[in-house]
Amino acid sequence: MAEGALYEKLTTVMTSDHASVVSMNLFVALLCTCIIIGHLLEENRWINESITALLIGLCSGVFILLTTGGKSSHILVFSEDLFFIYLLPPIIFNAGFQVKKKQFFRNFMTIILFGAFGTLISFCIISLGAIHFFQKLDIGSLKIGDYLAIGAIFSATDSVCTLQVLNQDETPFLYSLVFGEGVVNDATSVVLFHAIQKFDLSHIDLTTALQLIENFLYLFIASTVLGILAGLLSAYIIKKLYFGKHSTDREVALMILMAYLSYMLAELFSLSAIMTVFFCGIVMSHYTWHNVTESSRVTTKHAFATLSFIAEIFIFLYVGMDALDIEKWRFVSQSPRKSIGVSSLLLALILVGRAAFVFPLSFLSNLTKKSQSEKIELKQQVTIWWAGLMRGAVSIALAYNQFTRLGHTKLSENAIMITSTITVVLFSTVVFGLMTKPLVRLLLPSDKHIISIPSPPLSPKSFTVPLLGNGHDSGPNGGTQNGARPRSLRMLLNIPSRGVHHYWRKFDDSVMRPLFGGRGFVPYVPGSPLEQSVHQWR
Repeated sequence: MAEGALYEKLTTVMTSDHASVVSMNLFVALLCTCIIIGHLLEENRWINESITALLIGLCSGVFILLTTGGKSSHILVFSEDLFFIYLLPPIIFNAGFQVKKKQFFRNFMTIILFGAFGTLISFCIISLGAIHFFQKLDIGSLKIGDYLAIGAIFSATDSVCTLQVLNQDETPFLYSLVFGEGVVNDATSVVLFHAIQKFDLSHIDLTTALQLIENFLYLFIASTVLGILAGLLSAYIIKKLYFGKHSTDREVALMILMAYLSYMLAELFSLSAIMTVFFCGIVMSHYTWHNVTESSRVTTKHAFATLSFIAEIFIFLYVGMDALDIEKWRFVSQSPRKSIGVSSLLLALILVGRAAFVFPLSFLSNLTKKSQSEKIELKQQVTIWWAGLMRGAVSIALAYNQFTRLGHTKLSENAIMITSTITVVLFSTVVFGLMTKPLVRLLLPSDKHIISIPSPPLSPKSFTVPLLGNGHDSGPNGGTQNGARPRSLRMLLNIPSRGVHHYWRKFDDSVMRPLFGGRGFVPYVPGSPLEQSVHQWR
């Protein structure tokens, strides 16, 4: 008897392992298909790789449904850990690693205004709207914590899709605003979501509200500091030990592991891991990247970009497949009008909630700008409003966390919320995502909004621009490099002679770089094009 039971157990395990191998093979094949089709559609002005992966996921889900007799639509089971621990870190880190720091920090206060305060405004509008209208739709017995969670879930923009619909070189100002706001927005939404789950919201009073605000400020500041410290530690270790003289593999491995360690430490201490790994990427690009050898620079740049790219495609492919999960749709099939009503209402609240902070906060931001060129024009405000309407994997992950257990639910109201979230994500990604590029071209023709920053052809643009620098490095004689002049007199007049950038540069050159390295640390190799170009633009 014992031998028979053991044999049956081993057979079950082997069958399960074989099924997992088959599932992974199919999923990897689909990833390859997404990349190939995305390459073929590279010049298309409407389709991007996120939408391509989403549509392929939907087609795959239909095929799997047909072959399994309607039992399943996907080949992998959704896991929040898979998303938050393995897929999100490389995307956010690479964004910080590649971001144009000059543009990002020049607009830092506006980004914080949109990403933090704007998210709070959107959160309040969506939550209050859900409380008011959902009760009329009679979708089930949702608690006050569920309504507030809905506000946090649908306040989270999709920064992943934003990376693909806006071009950092063509629209650097808009890109820095929308993407920077997206990162802060995601962090704020996740912090709000966890705070809602943590606090007792049966009796909301002033004390609870102050505790929520205090908790958010603590998480924001602590997460940012942790990311900066992790980046500086990696720079110091690599500068002092200089692994490159023996092995470039160790340099690359240490950079990747230190970046991931910063994310996991934030998770360990219950901080905002998104903010931590983002600022770790910014610091690493300013110090650590310049401390490694030439071959390690090229390797890390492409390694981080590749990991981020694969993670993005993975997320959208899975979202497309999970959108047809028959188990969830079975609960709402009895009342399709109710599900459509909830999805439409959520889309309307997202539109109103974003408009409620983009235009007023843009007006407040413009009041603080002295130069007309630094103000956010109405056409730019419309583009910012539209580009931030997309909802993605963060919203789905938070919805699963609130309304299901391991992707499964037995309550009709929870099933309605999950399917409505999936519908909103699909609609916003496809419709809003398809129309963003044409909208940018219509409202902001290229000759009006391209602001290029000179950079050597073989070096990453974002790495040659100093952190918080003014974009015009001084040469040996105190002038601009090679007689290069600003593109317009207005840009020249807008550069403060003794602003925060100037004092940061002095502090960076006198204190930070001698301690943590940076540009100019690695000995220049004669005949190396990359080293010569970096030296030329120092």
